[in-house]
Amino acid sequence: MAFLQPFDASKVAPQERPAPIPAGVYNARIIESEVKPLGSGNGEGIKLTWEVIDGPCANRKVFQRINYRHINPQAEQIGQGQLSAVCHAVGVLQLQDTQQLHAKPCRIRVKIRKDASGQYDDQNEVSGVESIGTVQPGMPTVPTPPAPAPAAAAASAAAATPPWQRRSA
Repeated sequence: MAFLQPFDASKVAPQERPAPIPAGVYNARIIESEVKPLGSGNGEGIKLTWEVIDGPCANRKVFQRINYRHINPQAEQIGQGQLSAVCHAVGVLQLQDTQQLHAKPCRIRVKIRKDASGQYDDQNEVSGVESIGTVQPGMPTVPTPPAPAPAAAAASAAAATPPWQRRSA
């Protein structure tokens, strides 16, 4: 038995798990990372916490787990390829510490992983990482805010021009 300080659950809203973000390509950055033994005991993994930096999903987090070291050579090769993609996308080719990957914007491809058993909620999964300048064909991108309308831009420019320099039409 564990004794708590008095706690009144009626005064605190229950925490809800947010729905996954839609599948697509997002500008994001790594905000946390951790290297730890795999639960299976078969190697080491890297857990990355990505934060979407713009668009309608700004500030949402997506998690990625990479099998960095593994007793199965194929699993290790896949994991190291994933880590290499992250390194290339953020421009860190000689990695000494996962902290070097933090706060560097890049694009992540996100998909929704469904649980076949129906036992768990749908989850986001990072299925690819690329530099900001590239977009995979066929993948939807997150809509960016529209540029100001030409009329609004012209009006803004006209307002910035002194009256003696304006041309009358």
